[in-house]
Formats: sequence, structure tokens, C-alpha cells
Amino acid sequence: MEAYRPERHETPLERDDRNFAELLQELRVIQTGVQILFAFLLTLAFTPRFPELDDVQRGTYVTTLLLSALSALLFTTPAVVHRVLFRRGAKRRVVEVSARLAAAGLAVLGLSLTGAVLLVVGFVLGRGVGIVAGAATFTACVALWAVLPWQVRRAHARTRQGSQAP
Repeated sequence: MEAYRPERHETPLERDDRNFAELLQELRVIQTGVQILFAFLLTLAFTPRFPELDDVQRGTYVTTLLLSALSALLFTTPAVVHRVLFRRGAKRRVVEVSARLAAAGLAVLGLSLTGAVLLVVGFVLGRGVGIVAGAATFTACVALWAVLPWQVRRAHARTRQGSQAP
């Protein structure tokens, strides 16, 4: 974890408050998409063509629905943790746990998106195309949510090291 730098002139508690507020804002953005995905998946089972799904598609559907529910739980748990620990002097712990929950939620959401694309594209265009589309979705999630931030972090660290050199 990056060391605290005092350029902001904030106390550790103020920093924890800011970090938690920033995390909650990120979760608000993500949560809408998760809710839409979950609602979409819930309604699929009640469509007239749902009985046409084969066993693999049904398994993909159930797995994706459960992953979507899990991602919704992971993204809402920080609010619950905060509420339970409210006014107990545990803000730093709340921020640390919530950041881990958000990271886990993103991983599960990536799998949910992959499953949803696999299911829908596979149903509409065939299993082979669905597998390719699902793999592309998974690759995009890994590239954009893991590789890109890691590269930006490395570049930022190199820039900071270069500016601190004598």
C-alpha cells in the first residue's frame, strides 16, 4: 500500500473519511449496473423462450444469476459494515474491509458479465460464437480492471521515483 503523503494536510481520520466517501461513490456507479444485470437475469426465466434452453445454457444461467447476486451482496456489504461499526472508531478498518469487498465484487461481476454474454450470444448466435464472445468479455474485464490499473500504477510509481531522484 502506498505510504501516506501529507500534501492534503488532512488528519488520518479525515483521510479515512475521504477514502470511504470515494469508495462509496465508486460503488454507487457500479451498483446500478449490477442491479440492471441482476434484474435482467431474473426476468429471463419468465420469458416464453426460456424453456428452449438446453442443460448447458440452464447451468450457465443459474451460475450467472448466482454470481450476479453475489456481486450485488459484495457491493452492498460496505454500507452494512459501516452501519454496524458506526461511531465505534473503526473507520480505518471499515475502509480496508470495504476496499477488499469492492475488489472481490469486481472479480465476481467480471464473471457475471462473462456468463451473461456467453448465455445471450450463445442462445442467439450459437454456442461457439457465445464462447468467443464470453472469452472476449472476460479478457476485456481483466484488461480494463486489472492490467490497465496495474500499468497506470507502475507508470505513476516510476514517475514519482524519477521526480524524487537527486
